[in-house]
Amino acid sequence: MSSYKVIVLKPKKDDFIKRFHPWVFSGAIEIMPKDITEGEIVKVLSSKNEFLGVGHYQIGSIAVRILSFQNEDIDESFYEKRLTAAYNMRKSLKLISSVNDTYRLVHGEGDDLSGLIIDIYGKTAVIQSHTVGMHTDKILIVNVLKKVYNENPLENIYYKSEGTLPYKADLQFSDYYIYGGQNQDGEQNVVNTQNVALENGLKFRIDWLKGQKTGFFIDQRENRTLLEKYSEGRHVLNMFSYSGGFSVYALRGGAKEVVSVDSSSKALSIAEDNVLLNFQGENRHTVSSEDGFKYLSDIPQDKYDLIVLDPPAFAKHRGAINNALQGYKRLNHLALTKIAPGGILFTFSCSQAITKEQFRLTVFSAATLSGRKVQILHQLTQPADHPINIYHPEGEYLKGLVLYVE
Repeated sequence: MSSYKVIVLKPKKDDFIKRFHPWVFSGAIEIMPKDITEGEIVKVLSSKNEFLGVGHYQIGSIAVRILSFQNEDIDESFYEKRLTAAYNMRKSLKLISSVNDTYRLVHGEGDDLSGLIIDIYGKTAVIQSHTVGMHTDKILIVNVLKKVYNENPLENIYYKSEGTLPYKADLQFSDYYIYGGQNQDGEQNVVNTQNVALENGLKFRIDWLKGQKTGFFIDQRENRTLLEKYSEGRHVLNMFSYSGGFSVYALRGGAKEVVSVDSSSKALSIAEDNVLLNFQGENRHTVSSEDGFKYLSDIPQDKYDLIVLDPPAFAKHRGAINNALQGYKRLNHLALTKIAPGGILFTFSCSQAITKEQFRLTVFSAATLSGRKVQILHQLTQPADHPINIYHPEGEYLKGLVLYVE
């Protein structure tokens, strides 16, 4: 066993770890070594010298991200065990198939790997580290990924820091191909910058180099499938459309018209590419580069009878909750006011700081203001490849409602 440095908690501050919650907050710590380095592995003990867990030390309010509640080394063997379990779970749930090679392999705490995200797009893995510890361990993780995919080898492994880590002078944070992605001269292979992956039989161009998150919002896969079932014969408005995921599913579902709206013209260009990849010569789809609130305010009454509201996170921390709730209220009020009678509204929040109850109450307030009769058809969440650790309820970040509006 490695001799990791030891952090000791204050009396009566260990209950949450004994209930397998993976976060140790800085305020719970009684004793911490003076020579500790951000990102290194530490052992956590109770005030009674009981072993509690082992994990990455991080400067901030969350001081330790527990990786194991067993007294074990965090080494290549550990990561192989964790990543193999994650892969086997996705495979057993039929998330990996001939018609679907787009899925999340590792979802942080949901897969007992706090601070790590790995998304798979065909033959490419995109790694995001949200802690200095995972950044430090990235080569171990890459070596394990190659082992896990030995029978169906990955061609590229792309690493994204995306500015989520505290910047330290002695660490280099950059986005780059950590494996593959190069031509014979050693230069970045431009051909691989926007690969095509399959999701439920549909083709999508993924921009993991410059796109949002890892390049695509995999977490809406099942909700896009549901929308497809409601799209036949409808006029669909996809707000905050990004690369047009909901739009492509709506077209396959038989929508009469689909409009993708996003403030980013580059995102809309990818959306148009995705429509062409699946429907050559398609004339039912148009795009509009405009602010979402303004677009909803300006559209004629009853123009659309299926609207998707999938905005970016309005609240990235608890201090922004009140303003975020007002934003969701205004947005949903506009949609509920403008949607045609018999219309269906898909509305979402991906803000982790907003609870299901807060979001539902906000949409309820918007419905009250609209004066329309509104019924809840579905309550939506993230898919199975974004699992929620039962001991870490904070992992449930995606909330959605499907509403029928008379």
